[in-house]
Amino acid sequence: MIAHRGASGVAPENTISAIRAALAQGTDWVEVDVQRSRDGALVLMHDETLDRTTDAPRVFPGRAPWLVGDFTLAELLRLDAGAWFGPAFRRVRIPTLLKVLTVLAAPTGLLLEVKDPLLYPGIEEQIIEELTVGGFLTAAVAERRLVVSSFDHQAMRRLSELCPALPVGLGFELRPTDAQLREAASYATEINADILVLDQDLVRRVHELNLSLSVFTVNAHEAVRAALEVGVDGIIGDYPAELRSRVRGRVA
Repeated sequence: MIAHRGASGVAPENTISAIRAALAQGTDWVEVDVQRSRDGALVLMHDETLDRTTDAPRVFPGRAPWLVGDFTLAELLRLDAGAWFGPAFRRVRIPTLLKVLTVLAAPTGLLLEVKDPLLYPGIEEQIIEELTVGGFLTAAVAERRLVVSSFDHQAMRRLSELCPALPVGLGFELRPTDAQLREAASYATEINADILVLDQDLVRRVHELNLSLSVFTVNAHEAVRAALEVGVDGIIGDYPAELRSRVRGRVA
């Protein structure tokens, strides 16, 4: 079970509140998205812009389109990243990656998705540097609880070249071709695919190439059942507690 942007069905996505909710619900892994501030801080945010999940348009009315990379960390920390989700989360802030690493602990895994790496030259090196803080990378790799993933496959190839020990994953919205899977197997460890392209043949081929397969975003009971029946390795969903219950019910 992999908590999508934290337990994003019950708390504002990509916040410490969502991560802690996921941990409380017994998730196996937490998936979050990382981007970079104008002054070089790695922060959690899914969208390229801030307007959907923060009050940036109100706080900075003259800064449209509110691109994440146009704001310093100090400016980002002024934003409310929780009120949009519900009044109980007012004044929840955008977290840094370093903060996330202090919240996560074994045995919970981290699936770190790099968003729009072309916008942030050198982000691959910086991710490696920050993951090494406090020995997190070494311990997490040894315990098999860390994967860095992206839909930008070239960025993941570069990351793998920079740090061969670091497991990398490749995101696919469309069904990957056999050529893409064979290329992935040369440097990646897992495939993260849309549940809509899932079938038994895809699972079989991924496993033949010694890759693992996780599917997103899975919330409906029928989708959980379908994913389990074809033998996926991971299920990414917004409601970890419900996902755990459905997985246990199917296994039982």
